[in-house]
Amino acid sequence: MTNTSRPMPLAEPALTDGHKLGWGLAALVVAGNMIGSGLYLLPVSLAPTGGSALIGWLVAAVGAATLALVFGALGRLRPEADGLAGFAESGLGRFAGFNVSLAFWSACLIGNVAVAVAATGYLGFFWPILKDPIAATFCNLAIIWIATGAYIIGARTASWLAAAALVVGLIPIVIAMVAGARAFDPALFAASWSPSGAPLFETVPASLAIIFWAYLGVESAAALSHRVRNPARDVGRASIAGVGLATAVYVAATVSVFGVIPLAEIAASSSPYADLAQRVFGGSIAGLVAVCAIIKTIGTVGGWVMMGGETARAAARQGYLPSGFGAGDRTPVANPLLGAAIMSVVTVLSGQPTLGEQFGLLVGVVSVLTLTVYGVCSVSLFRLARRSRAQIIAVAGLALLRRPWPSRRPAMSSPQSDSSS
Repeated sequence: MTNTSRPMPLAEPALTDGHKLGWGLAALVVAGNMIGSGLYLLPVSLAPTGGSALIGWLVAAVGAATLALVFGALGRLRPEADGLAGFAESGLGRFAGFNVSLAFWSACLIGNVAVAVAATGYLGFFWPILKDPIAATFCNLAIIWIATGAYIIGARTASWLAAAALVVGLIPIVIAMVAGARAFDPALFAASWSPSGAPLFETVPASLAIIFWAYLGVESAAALSHRVRNPARDVGRASIAGVGLATAVYVAATVSVFGVIPLAEIAASSSPYADLAQRVFGGSIAGLVAVCAIIKTIGTVGGWVMMGGETARAAARQGYLPSGFGAGDRTPVANPLLGAAIMSVVTVLSGQPTLGEQFGLLVGVVSVLTLTVYGVCSVSLFRLARRSRAQIIAVAGLALLRRPWPSRRPAMSSPQSDSSS
């Protein structure tokens, strides 16, 4: 009997080379997924560490680049693999592939809710009613379903949405960097270097605990390897280029803020880049910063909706999830719809009295899931490399995941309000 309940495929053409992602667009997706919601509040989160967080960014960049090399090496060794689960299965078997599929899919869905929460927070700049938990929940749901609609139209549509949002989202950062260049005070930056007076071997590891969140997304090109035109070459290129772009933005923005605004004001701020622009260019710029932040976070949701959908499709193709998620190259509409439904449930269940508390709860879960995926992929590369230089990269990737930094940040020398990104 004919099966009439077969899910309708996404409205996108067959996956010819002309419809796949080149390394440049894939790099923008990587950078866009990393330069997400936390960027606009990271100076606040790093205030207890002070300007010495600059060293933390450079250390974290080396670590992220190492992980990018891990995924690039996997792409060269197994260009036929379909996403992160395919890389894990190639080296460690189906059980590892199954666990990576579920872990990364869960991380995409839960992390997307966190980004939607941040977008709602920026919308609250214009509509204070969104500070109410019920109103905020409905706004979170609307953002998730709008981004899901973009992915249903097609993976390239979601990719271009994420890339365009990255460009728009960088506008307030560029404004901040220009403001920082005009008003940078070396004495103020030096005074903010270590507010607790602790040595660098304490402050820098403490900053890494926060900075790690900013580099989640380095695996994006590998997760989308089936959509990349030449995985053997372009996964590594896109990963490294994405890390480089994100690091340049992070470092320039951090130096600008800590060199213009006193540390006590940064710690108490809810919009440090708007505050920086206001100091140099006037108050009318704050609204522009908020609008750009909203566009960026919604674009980030779109990028991660695509990541979740592609992870589920690859898992179904490999037999880890039901075929309704996508048994072949094309993704059924049921896939993103079910993902959006799960995200909606997570949105409601994770509700907290404040958006900051909800964001922190979700980020903690995503960090654990993503570390697990990175670790399994590094072990898989070690198995696949067979006494080549790629084994050294795999060992370096595993060493980075030991998290030697402390969970507590140094306290500032003067009482400050606790701001959450």
